[in-house]
Amino acid sequence: MDMESLMAQASELQAKVADAQEKLASMRVKGLSAGGACIIDISGKYDINSVTINPNLLNEGAAAVEDAVLAAFRDAKQKADKLIDDVMSDATAGMPIPQ
Repeated sequence: MDMESLMAQASELQAKVADAQEKLASMRVKGLSAGGACIIDISGKYDINSVTINPNLLNEGAAAVEDAVLAAFRDAKQKADKLIDDVMSDATAGMPIPQ
């Protein structure tokens, strides 16, 4: 494979990855915990858009709220990781990536 061809492929891959990153920034996932009493909404780039806590959860004390927020974020991050894998896999499909 010649250098010109490699450069063209690299440029195409760079453009596809940039488009995928823009797409991820606008996508959102929700992480849930405590039976839905805590909901964290994040983008596909891990930006937190909102945190919703059911007032009843507040009656359980600070430690319960902290645990619920952490668990909801972990759930959201796991979903975002899957979303990122899917979007980036689509963006690089068919592109030869050296290992």
